[in-house]
Amino acid sequence: MSTRIAFLKGHGTENDFVIVPDPENAIDLPPAAVAALCDRRAGIGGDGLLHVVRSAAHPEARAMAAEAEWFMDYRNGDGSVAEMCGNGVRVFARYLQRAGHVAEGDLAVATRGGVKTVHIAKNGDITVGMGRARLPEGEVTVGVGERSWPARNVNMGNPHAVAFVEDLTHAGDLLAPPRFSPASAYPDGVNVEFVVDRGPGHVALRVHERGAGETRSCGTGACAVAVATARRDGADPAVTGTPATYTVDVPGGTLVITERPDGEIEMTGPAVIVAEGEIDAEWLETAVR
Repeated sequence: MSTRIAFLKGHGTENDFVIVPDPENAIDLPPAAVAALCDRRAGIGGDGLLHVVRSAAHPEARAMAAEAEWFMDYRNGDGSVAEMCGNGVRVFARYLQRAGHVAEGDLAVATRGGVKTVHIAKNGDITVGMGRARLPEGEVTVGVGERSWPARNVNMGNPHAVAFVEDLTHAGDLLAPPRFSPASAYPDGVNVEFVVDRGPGHVALRVHERGAGETRSCGTGACAVAVATARRDGADPAVTGTPATYTVDVPGGTLVITERPDGEIEMTGPAVIVAEGEIDAEWLETAVR
């Protein structure tokens, strides 16, 4: 391992990430290393880590290499592997643009949740095709403290439980994962969104992301919330033939989510690179021990 490793720091609606460019998949990033880098006091700090690898160089992405040159090897802040991160895809695309790998327009990004279509607009916003939502059957309940709420089970390539509440403060401090039942609904844990109405086609959320705690934003969570809200409002684009669009306020900004009649969901929002530098490999090796 070289003595220094390049990194960048970026965020999408304040969902922030350590970015490690590694086209040939030459850098070993075990969970402990990822957790050390994402530590906000002893490391660089981030809700997660974006490991930028060519699809052909990564065993989990080789089958997608013909469709997407680049693979987003995404890790949660605790070092665990995740299927997808909507805000992360936008920041990933912004890095590829900054590095000169792509230009404005359309591109494809491979993720563990499949290949995602991305559009980098001239105004700076980035739209990500997030795929289709699955709505598993069965009742789900989430709770914080003495309160509990029915929740909508929405899968965006990763699992979500969406609960509509009277006040976002009812979600508590979200330091610990909200409880949920039945346990069989989410054997690998779940992202939990608490949602309030702001007006027609306009909601706000707070979210506890599994493996990260409360974050300032969650792209897949915003999509799950838009789908759950549309169904609550009696709107199903597959039935009506009309797209359903919701503005979703997150603590770190605003995202616009559209569900099309074919079931595809598009998320539009900003992505910013704020810094770049070098990681001391000796420090990283020490931190992992």
